[in-house]
Amino acid sequence: MQSRALAILVLFAVAGCGKPERAATGRQRERLRLATTTSTEASGLLSYLLPPFEKRENIKVDVIAVGTGKALRLGENGDVDVLLVHDRQAEDRFVGAGFGVNRRDVMHNDFVLVGPARDPAGIKGLSDASRAMRRIAGTAFASRGDESGTHAKERELWAAADITPAGSWYLSTGQGMGETLMIADEKQAYCLTDRATYLAYRDKLELVILCEGDPRLMNYYGVIAVNPAKYPHVNYSGAMRLVTYLTSRAGQEKIADFTIGGKQAFVADAVPRANRSVAAKGSNTER
Repeated sequence: MQSRALAILVLFAVAGCGKPERAATGRQRERLRLATTTSTEASGLLSYLLPPFEKRENIKVDVIAVGTGKALRLGENGDVDVLLVHDRQAEDRFVGAGFGVNRRDVMHNDFVLVGPARDPAGIKGLSDASRAMRRIAGTAFASRGDESGTHAKERELWAAADITPAGSWYLSTGQGMGETLMIADEKQAYCLTDRATYLAYRDKLELVILCEGDPRLMNYYGVIAVNPAKYPHVNYSGAMRLVTYLTSRAGQEKIADFTIGGKQAFVADAVPRANRSVAAKGSNTER
């Protein structure tokens, strides 16, 4: 069912891409297909970040928000023009295989382990994620189970803890980050999440952050244009304009200025100085 829904979504995006809109000025509005992880959409970042680019470039960005693994497969099939994802090893394989070009660092935040406030596994205050995972094993844990960047990081942490998660305590949702957080909250289960999505959903949840600060929990995002030499039909010009925008001072300052509940959600990486604009405004960053 999930694969069918994804296929329908892609067909919709492709169909829309073939019919440029006409802007108020009378000029045809270009279309650009962006495959990205659910965290960039669920956090509200894209609805904040993309409109200035769309207006300036007279382009409509069709966002397909799925796990990073599925986003990369869309790129491998030539079904999208550009990707914004967060699994560096998978991104490097994608580029190395000739599917993508011109990968650029964009931003980062971090992953956190959340769980019920009563904390039955006793991980509160730990900064060693592997130690936390060993304690959690056997206690209810909700996994995205969707080959996303978050799922890849979770598997990395289980492997570092020398644990193969299985059994009734391990809940594989096959859903995006927001949906998985809601399921974890309902089941009073532990969960690995990116901080931005947690902040966006925090008012709906009883789950609290219990483990953070391990360098292994850093969460880096990159943007990649789909290779026009492999797929001549892709909108490479539009893709590179988006890459340029996201990594420009203007785009990086927009990323740095984006907050959720007064807390900085992402740190700009392409132009690190852009983050000074947030500090200058006195925003309450949560790092």
